[in-house]
Amino acid sequence: MRLYGQTHGESAIENIITESVIFTLLSERGLGPKLHGIFPGGRLEEYIPARSLKSEELSDPKLSVMIAEKMANLHQLNIPINKDSTWLWDTMDRWLQQLIKDANWSRDNLELDQILSTNLCDETRWLKKHLSKLRSPVVFCHNDLQEGNILMKENETSGCRSLCLIDYEYCAYNYRGFDLANHFIEWTYDYTNPLYPHYSVNRDQFPTKDQQTEFLKRYCQCMGHEESVEIILNEVKHFILASHLFWGIWSIVNSRISKITFGYREYAVERLKSYFKLKDSLINNK
Repeated sequence: MRLYGQTHGESAIENIITESVIFTLLSERGLGPKLHGIFPGGRLEEYIPARSLKSEELSDPKLSVMIAEKMANLHQLNIPINKDSTWLWDTMDRWLQQLIKDANWSRDNLELDQILSTNLCDETRWLKKHLSKLRSPVVFCHNDLQEGNILMKENETSGCRSLCLIDYEYCAYNYRGFDLANHFIEWTYDYTNPLYPHYSVNRDQFPTKDQQTEFLKRYCQCMGHEESVEIILNEVKHFILASHLFWGIWSIVNSRISKITFGYREYAVERLKSYFKLKDSLINNK
């Protein structure tokens, strides 16, 4: 049983409706858990006897190509929701407007204050212009394909493994490059740390060019086109910026409103420092 929790405002209700539509369609097409029913305040979902992947399993060659297949299947869907390419920018802008209204949101974290001496609204505008040059296709994206949102079912008799994607909260039409880059970055993060800040990062886990290439080859095969992998690799390299900025801003907002025990401020510092470091590297290596 999935409960929506408290909802405030028309946008929150609209998001729940959109997520329910997405869940229903993915369920009907065998790409997610089955939907057993909807009721005011939640829905009944199929229980899947499976476990979430571990961070280190994302680099397993067999599992990686299976994830590539799942992502390609998702990207080919025609979902009856807004198909404009504005979701990424609209979402970050909405979060930034929340922060602007709260003058005291970063007062108790000096390092975060120092990083945010840069105008993040200006950063989103710069990034939008920068990424527009890549002409990344807009497709139906998961937008949060980390290990915790990938379930693995294993047949004890045959030993065969199958994957199921879950958690469609951030699903929307978005740039292909974002979904790919965001997944690759998630190779480096582990959210199962029992100690504060309840995540760890290992940059050495970022997929090598060969690992990315194998993933993208299978992705392109499933998409049914022979687009140059080198072009997509370049697309991914630049869209890593978008992932860092997106989740950095998300983490700042959640540090103010979330009741979940997680080092949101530390995570925001980590993602935004990574954003500015990569931006500097990409600009200077032109």
